[in-house]
Amino acid sequence: MTPAIPTFSTLLQRFFTQRLMQQKRVSAHTISSYRDTFRMLLLFARKRLRTSPNKLPFEKLDAPFIATFLNELEKTRGVTVRTRNLRLTAIRSFFRFAAYEMPTHSGQIQRVLAMPAKRFDRRLIDFLTRAEADALLAAPDMASRIGRRDHALLLTTLQTGLRLSEATSLRRRDITFDTGTHLEILGKGRKHRVVPLCKPVADVLRAWLDEAAPTDDDIVFPSMRGGRLSADAVAHLLEKHLATAAGACPSLKQKHITFHCLRHTTAMDLLHAGVEQTVIALWLGHESIETTQIYLDADLELKEKILARTIPFDTKPGKFRPDDQLLAFLNRL
Repeated sequence: MTPAIPTFSTLLQRFFTQRLMQQKRVSAHTISSYRDTFRMLLLFARKRLRTSPNKLPFEKLDAPFIATFLNELEKTRGVTVRTRNLRLTAIRSFFRFAAYEMPTHSGQIQRVLAMPAKRFDRRLIDFLTRAEADALLAAPDMASRIGRRDHALLLTTLQTGLRLSEATSLRRRDITFDTGTHLEILGKGRKHRVVPLCKPVADVLRAWLDEAAPTDDDIVFPSMRGGRLSADAVAHLLEKHLATAAGACPSLKQKHITFHCLRHTTAMDLLHAGVEQTVIALWLGHESIETTQIYLDADLELKEKILARTIPFDTKPGKFRPDDQLLAFLNRL
């Protein structure tokens, strides 16, 4: 007896519960990223196809429709090519799962899997100088509870290099204030890492937690309602404090600073302190040391120090002296 072909709704739920959670045991951060991708895809399909997500036919999600969705993300939401490619990665993962469950649709599935990632120019990363970081940390209003929360969030991120999802999901039980104060992070790829905290940061965090009085399971940097801060909320608070900081440090007006740039700033501070690439990769939770190469590429100050240690070539500038024939030729042009 031929097994019944699952609906798209059933297949998507199986993808999350069976494939991602049970079989691959991916991290909560990956689940959140994939969830956001399909949430946007389903909302786009409902608007474009006028079909409720629960009744959406699998056949409608062909390669041209996926391409239109990705192009729309770039056009209307202003996402970067890198983010666009991450959304495509999530969609491909689902279609690889669907290939085993729906062999009757192999042609459609293979065409989606064959969709290439969009190429882009790899620009140098943005990061904060120490003066810019100090101006940003001074921007929150320390007389207000929200200002103290934002200050603690920004300071902790600048010292630890936490990813956005890691910072917003940090809980009281993840912080140890005993000897060797540190954070315990479950990061990308379900990798555990321990990040030490210096005393000034630990003191600020301890004061904030004493004020917030959270239990071990509570979020360290909660929203107004006590839950996790959304990515949009973090982007808004960062934009607000950057605008304030730019008054004291005008160079900030020339930079496009996102929350991830705070992570870049941590890496650059470690690099300037003489920390090796392998240690920086462990600190940040990079999958490969090659990822840390972007900080070396962007570090002009380090390159200038290297140049200063080199022996310059012993040469003098020359001066071009054309003969009369050449001058005559040029004069005739």
